[in-house]
Amino acid sequence: MKPVSISSPVAGCMRWGKWGAEFSTAAYRQIIEECLQNGINSFDHADIYGDYTTEAEFGRALKEDLSLRQHIRIITKCGIQMLAANRPDHNIKSYNTSKEHIIASVERSLKNFGTEYLDVLLIHRPDPLLNPLEVAEAVTHLKQQGKILSFGVSNFLPHQVDLLAAHTEINYNQIEISVIQLAAFANGMLENCMHHNIVPMAWAPLGGGLLSDEAHPRFRSITATASELAVKYETGLNEILLAWLHTHPSNIISVIGTTKIERLVQAKIAASIRLEREDWFKLLAAATGEDVA
Repeated sequence: MKPVSISSPVAGCMRWGKWGAEFSTAAYRQIIEECLQNGINSFDHADIYGDYTTEAEFGRALKEDLSLRQHIRIITKCGIQMLAANRPDHNIKSYNTSKEHIIASVERSLKNFGTEYLDVLLIHRPDPLLNPLEVAEAVTHLKQQGKILSFGVSNFLPHQVDLLAAHTEINYNQIEISVIQLAAFANGMLENCMHHNIVPMAWAPLGGGLLSDEAHPRFRSITATASELAVKYETGLNEILLAWLHTHPSNIISVIGTTKIERLVQAKIAASIRLEREDWFKLLAAATGEDVA
């Protein structure tokens, strides 16, 4: 099955509710509509966001205008069991990737969003008790019922992807990648994505506020180099940092966790920029403090 096509960037919704801006239903609807007006159709969630409340808040906005659902892509994640007042049966923070839990989580997310299907379901984190056969059974069941269209993982290392990919198709791996989080360029994660035809989604692609953290040891070199490149490409610093990711041949998609439409529009512009090879390495050298060997 061909995976669902998602926009670049993806709008990250983690801070839209209780964990951040505490949007009203009207504010949710406004930013959803502004995203669509700017060619951004994909929204990233997890069941745990807002202590298990953000999915339903987003869903209330969709229920006000049922026509919105056909224009958007809903991504959500499951597998983390948090301690929360509305989950009294959770006694310790843990992971659960059992077949029963995955199916139950999807059913609850469908109810929260007020939809009959999820465009993409991700397993939120690697589970040391993950049984790939059970996960595959859950995914097959949910796809056969039309309740999920595509499947993926989040924060999975290459060997963990390989294990699961032997039993079910993986379309996406959402991992932390940025100019200050370079692990994916060295540990085989991006090569693994290309090997399995998996699309990498980068969370915290701007380094979690790098440009406001002057104490970061590479702040000056990165911002100086990015500023030079921004002049050359006639764009902004954020756009250059995102374009650096998009230039990689694995076709990285950025997940922008913001409550500001302006930041999402910046990221949309960056999605069409590709850096020249030497410019890419200039920014890498600025991030590491040394040229390649």
